[in-house]
Amino acid sequence: MKRVYINDVAARDGFQIEPRWIETRDKIAFIDRLSATGLAKIEVTSFTSPKAIPNLADAAEVMRGIQRAPDVDYVVLVPNVKGVERALAAGAGELNFVMSASDSHGRANLGMTAAESLDRFAAMAAVARAGNARINAAISTAFGCPFAGAVPVEQVMAIVARIETLGIASVMLCDTTGMANPLQTAALCEAVLTRHPRLQLTLHLHDTRGMGLANALAAWQVGVQHFDAALGGLGGCPYAPGASGNICTEDLVHMFACMGVTTGVDLDALLAASQALPALIGHDTPGQVVKAGKADRRYPLPAAVG
Repeated sequence: MKRVYINDVAARDGFQIEPRWIETRDKIAFIDRLSATGLAKIEVTSFTSPKAIPNLADAAEVMRGIQRAPDVDYVVLVPNVKGVERALAAGAGELNFVMSASDSHGRANLGMTAAESLDRFAAMAAVARAGNARINAAISTAFGCPFAGAVPVEQVMAIVARIETLGIASVMLCDTTGMANPLQTAALCEAVLTRHPRLQLTLHLHDTRGMGLANALAAWQVGVQHFDAALGGLGGCPYAPGASGNICTEDLVHMFACMGVTTGVDLDALLAASQALPALIGHDTPGQVVKAGKADRRYPLPAAVG
């Protein structure tokens, strides 16, 4: 079986909506701990306006403060040219551009339509390439919009095609509010993989309606190898009503481990990091394996059983 690659987004997607401020030094220590678990990639922060995302106002300090492991890629989210410039100045080598497939969500989240976002991508890409940064393009609401409902498949495919013409080699399909189902997920992912075989495809799933792992499995079955997830199942979008957390990193890794699929991740180290999360953020997390233990956990028989 082909290896899958896991990108943890808790430090960005998770921390951005936490109700209390997480100290910069604690963010750095958290990311450094994740770096030692064997994850392929970590999304460190977002170079967004602090007025829009106040919890990530320390993006530059966090980016400069982490200890970078040689086998881990570190990526940051950037919404515009100014964000690209700030990220490059802080030493970022990989950037996530973000847009929405749905114009209504795009206007709510970014103040622009999909077409306007793609025009902005061209300018952002020029600055990123001048700084020798790798680029990923993330398409939010690719499986449905909380305002407009269903997003036509061909609308998403047209966006993917435009992204490829911009010379961007990596695209991310995002189920921003957990509206996708496994058949839908498999169909859209297979269409992208078939029509755009040169693109690296990543799937970013939320577990709002409890179908996150099922959607990940469906995508893997049609050939997707790159997945976003968040430790503890943290996450959510401040501009997507009803969105809950991302699929849980340790639950995703555990599922693949039970199936004999290699992730390169030390699940025990990941679970230890997850166990420390509630003390960091001040509340419990929705992850399941950290509570129940791995599937091979065994218990002694009750004393009453002979």
